[in-house]
Amino acid sequence: MAQPIRILVVEDHHVVRQGLVALLSVVDGVEVVGEAADGEAALAAYASAHPDITLIDLRLPRRSGVEVIQTVRARLPHARFIVLTTFDGDEDIYRALQAGARAYLLKGMTVDVLVSTIRQVHAGKSCIPPVIAQKLAERMSAEELTHREQDVLEQIVRGRSNKEIGVELEITEATVKTHINSLLGKLGVSDRTQAATLAIQRGLVQLESSGDIRR
Repeated sequence: MAQPIRILVVEDHHVVRQGLVALLSVVDGVEVVGEAADGEAALAAYASAHPDITLIDLRLPRRSGVEVIQTVRARLPHARFIVLTTFDGDEDIYRALQAGARAYLLKGMTVDVLVSTIRQVHAGKSCIPPVIAQKLAERMSAEELTHREQDVLEQIVRGRSNKEIGVELEITEATVKTHINSLLGKLGVSDRTQAATLAIQRGLVQLESSGDIRR
């Protein structure tokens, strides 16, 4: 008999996590060997359970899903992760796959798709649905924001004025305006409101439940 595929489930919403655990517990050839509700707990659970595959959300307390993937794969380059999330922004997709995720699924997928993806990833394959691949391609062709433009964009999402941004970043208002004009052009939008909306939609800036902004 082949050994079952050992799964770690990382999801901060209790009902969703328990639902995944219950669902996978009745799948032939699959065994849930651990679960975690935040990024730090995920690292501890991984070290303890040594799963074949980790199902992980992106937005987690304490450490993001991307940070967990990066941390584990820095020590274990062959570790296999499947992102399972509600977020389909192109920046979310890009960062997760860049970190080393082998598959990226949205939570609206069917059970058959989830189980098929688990089996394919366990076999050493990558699974990127066409809609995700398209968004990834769009992200790859997009013009990169500079580090300072990213900083300014985060401040815009916070609702800060040019003067407040200048004080926060210790630059002049004129420099702030220059950065804003540049990032508006790169994002293909015409004003600050559109820039803030697009930044959140794409995952360029993430609004956390605590009110903090992360990227």
